[in-house]
Amino acid sequence: MGVKALLSKPLAAFVHKKHQSWVQHPVAAQQAVFEEILHKAQHTRFGRDHGFSNIKSHADYVKAVPVRDYEGLSMYFDLVKQGQADVLWPGKPLYLAKTSGTTSGTKYIPITRDSIPNHINGARDALLNYVHETGKAQFIDGKMIFLSGSPELEEVGGIKTGRLSGIANHHVPGYLRTNQLPSYETNCIEDWETKLDQIIEETIEEDMTLISGIPPWVQMYFDKLMRQTGKKIKDIFPNFSLFVYGGVNFEPYRKKLIESVGKEVDSIELFPASEGFFAYQNEQNDRGLLLLLNAGIFYEFIPAEEYFSPQPTRLTIGEVEPDVNYALVISSNAGLWSYAIGDTVKFTSIQPYKVVVSGRIKHFISAFGEHVIGEEVEKAMQRTMAKFSNVELVEFTVAPYVSQNQGQSYHEWLVEFARPPLNMDNFEKELESQLQKLNSYYDDLIKGNILQNLKITSLPLGTFRNYMKSQGKLGGQNKVPRLSNDRHLASGLLAITN
Repeated sequence: MGVKALLSKPLAAFVHKKHQSWVQHPVAAQQAVFEEILHKAQHTRFGRDHGFSNIKSHADYVKAVPVRDYEGLSMYFDLVKQGQADVLWPGKPLYLAKTSGTTSGTKYIPITRDSIPNHINGARDALLNYVHETGKAQFIDGKMIFLSGSPELEEVGGIKTGRLSGIANHHVPGYLRTNQLPSYETNCIEDWETKLDQIIEETIEEDMTLISGIPPWVQMYFDKLMRQTGKKIKDIFPNFSLFVYGGVNFEPYRKKLIESVGKEVDSIELFPASEGFFAYQNEQNDRGLLLLLNAGIFYEFIPAEEYFSPQPTRLTIGEVEPDVNYALVISSNAGLWSYAIGDTVKFTSIQPYKVVVSGRIKHFISAFGEHVIGEEVEKAMQRTMAKFSNVELVEFTVAPYVSQNQGQSYHEWLVEFARPPLNMDNFEKELESQLQKLNSYYDDLIKGNILQNLKITSLPLGTFRNYMKSQGKLGGQNKVPRLSNDRHLASGLLAITN
């Protein structure tokens, strides 16, 4: 074991012990964050506009600060982008994280001097927690790859601006720089396919021990490696032992990715976003992600069914319950105030507080009142594939097909298989059965002949990749929406195949 691995163990023990102070006192930790961020921001433009100096409780805060998304706060974001100081947080942001919005085009999320440690320490602590839990530290001595966006930054309003993954690249600790791949020059390549070829050239002869990225793009990296060498990943990188991922549910991709590797490897799920680093998996045998409650982010939780109501219930950490779908709302030392990030979560545990990401508040199908959500279609696919061991999946999405004739509408599942079912009809029937079990509204519509059974449209290999490329969203942190309430994505995919 090398020096870095040896030194990581006492550091991991220290970080774990430090975390216990807030893990054991979660409500007090959140109250402290709440009071600190309000105090620091009371003299900002937003703080003055919303009477921060008069807010003494969460109830006061709810009255003073409504829940908003990016569009709702656009007036303040525009002032920040113009270079004005003291708008949402004291001074100017250190960075603006550029991200694609579904309705607002490009979004520019502030990252401040106070909030940048949350992004950097969250990922670091996830790895150190893994070392503490498992005792495995050898991966720290090997090479690590982070498949991410370009670290090149531009300036907007005098503020350095770029993708979050690119910003984070500038803050990789010095002691890990010699382990990090790909090179800075390769990371700056914008075209994903060109970049991937260069990444393979730089990594194929290295001792890769940790690989990190969004699962579909990691799978593309593995596919190219295997085509080039004719070997499984375990034979190319014998010491590869840890896969770190986030951004999408891993389960639909797990089988194909592990088959590509050729052996089981440990994995850590992260819950990062441009708005903050929220949670990480802290136990290998528990899918729940530990919610970070002392990292400068104050959380509110809205029951998902109330999200679009005029005055939704806004719960704090001590008021949540397990297995309820909540829209996640944050206020933070990045200058985000009652900001709806768009994700929904469910608590798997409240001692300690652990969540799973259950979907996107705006990603659902409810053309007939069924309100099918991302978590349900992923579970239906996962359970179906468990019964069809020969099937391998590349990617899928679901869209409504609305017919003018009553009883002839249905959900269309657009699926790209690496290895399709031997009997598609049986696979389709099982998928239908699983979705009906998961969503009673959908089940009622099927039984009432309002909807027909779902239909699978099998797409040629490469369809999703070609579509994402056509949209300028190939690679990096981009991901395919799991489902939508319209035909925009479905039509784009089908057009690619024609």
